[in-house]
Amino acid sequence: MSARTQRNRLLAAGLVAASFSLALTACSSSSKDEGSGAPNASATVNEVKADPKLASLVPDDVKAAGKLLIGADASYAPDEFKDDSGKVIGMDVDLANAIAAKLGLKAEVQDSGFTAILPGIQSNKFQLGMSSFTDKKEREEVVDMVTYFNSGSAVAVKKGNPEKIDPKDLCGKKVAVQTGTTQADEINDTRDPDCVKAGKPGIQNGGDKFDLQTDVTNAVVSGRDQAMMADSQVVDYAVKQSGGQLEKVGETYGVAPYGVALAKGSKLTPAIQGAVQSLIDDGTYKQILTKWGVEAGAIDKSVINSVAAGH
Repeated sequence: MSARTQRNRLLAAGLVAASFSLALTACSSSSKDEGSGAPNASATVNEVKADPKLASLVPDDVKAAGKLLIGADASYAPDEFKDDSGKVIGMDVDLANAIAAKLGLKAEVQDSGFTAILPGIQSNKFQLGMSSFTDKKEREEVVDMVTYFNSGSAVAVKKGNPEKIDPKDLCGKKVAVQTGTTQADEINDTRDPDCVKAGKPGIQNGGDKFDLQTDVTNAVVSGRDQAMMADSQVVDYAVKQSGGQLEKVGETYGVAPYGVALAKGSKLTPAIQGAVQSLIDDGTYKQILTKWGVEAGAIDKSVINSVAAGH
């Protein structure tokens, strides 16, 4: 769930210097926190030990390799992003490491363009995609999805909302989104058609699309765009890290589960689902979400292909 284009490096660098980094744009629940706390990247999480029963579900070739190759777009804080040293960190990264440990494996998280991850799974470049993918019917048609988190969508604008942006009526506005995300689809499939029905102009250019979520955030801070749409916890995190330059407008809407993406029919899918559920049951999962300030998105039960299963 995100959007991207050419990175405005000078702007990004200035923002990083100003406030830990808008390059860390990302996830939580709302400017009212909605049950989540502040992220604490240095918080410790209990060591995860292998579960022999779950490890026995891992296919022999993966077991022999000893690792899981995982694609993630490292521009979507606090889910997946780079720290000052360039290391990819975040909620999804910690969960990936914990899932791998449950299965007696190591996680190797590789930074990838968001729209390249699912094709990378289909071509066997990655075994997993953990990059804030909303579990949708269209995605379940090409990959398996193992649910692990709930997130909605939200809108953010400059602090004080000087242009009086109504999050429910963005017709004719300049709105930044990340390419390939749920929000980009929402503009095309819902927002613009609704504007036409109301006799209003659509969102300008069908949304100002960027390859990186950090650029989406910077577009609003710089005044290039009037608003941004992103996953709710990503908007919340951006607001928290913006040094008072952004605010969320309206409420979180369209809450749906995230899914770990795997090749369609992968023999690894049951093992991943079992590992996620085990982490939920033993409390490690909640520790990780709390560490990143996104515990409001916690789920109690992980399922495979929730849309097809009717969940």
